[in-house]
Amino acid sequence: MLFPDVHSAASLTVSPDRVQHFTSDSVSLTCEGNFTEWRVRKFSEDGRLSDCRRMTGSTCNINTSKSDTAVYWCESGSGEFSSAVNITVQNDGNGPILVSPVHPVTEGASVSLSCSLRTQKILSNVFFYHNDKLIQNDTRGELKISAVSKSDEGFYKCQYSGRESAQSWMSVKVTVSGADSSSSPVWLIVGLVCGVSLIIILLLLLYRCRTTNSETFSFMYKLFIIQRQMYHEVHVKNKSLILHF
Repeated sequence: MLFPDVHSAASLTVSPDRVQHFTSDSVSLTCEGNFTEWRVRKFSEDGRLSDCRRMTGSTCNINTSKSDTAVYWCESGSGEFSSAVNITVQNDGNGPILVSPVHPVTEGASVSLSCSLRTQKILSNVFFYHNDKLIQNDTRGELKISAVSKSDEGFYKCQYSGRESAQSWMSVKVTVSGADSSSSPVWLIVGLVCGVSLIIILLLLLYRCRTTNSETFSFMYKLFIIQRQMYHEVHVKNKSLILHF
């Protein structure tokens, strides 16, 4: 029997739409979908899991501080959830931030990364790095990728006037053909179980490495986001097949 697949509609939007923010920025995280009783959940750098304290309807409002650096996602009262996003708050008021997309970029799409100061949004003579390798150093203030590929995935940061931004992970979403997306429910359930197990393991690792260097925590953060995304996608596909069975 065919029912509309409402389970794929859960999403989280961030405004302003970027990963990095300055302290005292006003940031809103809005849950969207055909569900009720939304809450925005947060897994922070110190290993704590908490809920947004300032919810207005389905929107979480944050006046950013360093403690707001975390992984965020939406959960509904019926247990549905969105994919996770990373929010990083720049602690250096005079330093730059990298302006990069919050959500994964679809393979083949175009994307622009830029560098910004609190007092100056448009900069020139910016250095851009991909996985700590300098990839652009000229008068342009933007790094433009016309057709994103999987090789473009990784950590990015910018440098302006000798000051570096924090690094942010840019994920690339590979499109899946119809044949691949109609996998057996058995494999989807197996994937779901594996996804949950990996999330639990990663949570424990995040807790253990929260006092280690920032590079290690950054890497574990990236893995946590990827596993939340994988769990979300398998969860959605599994429910879609059950509804259409």
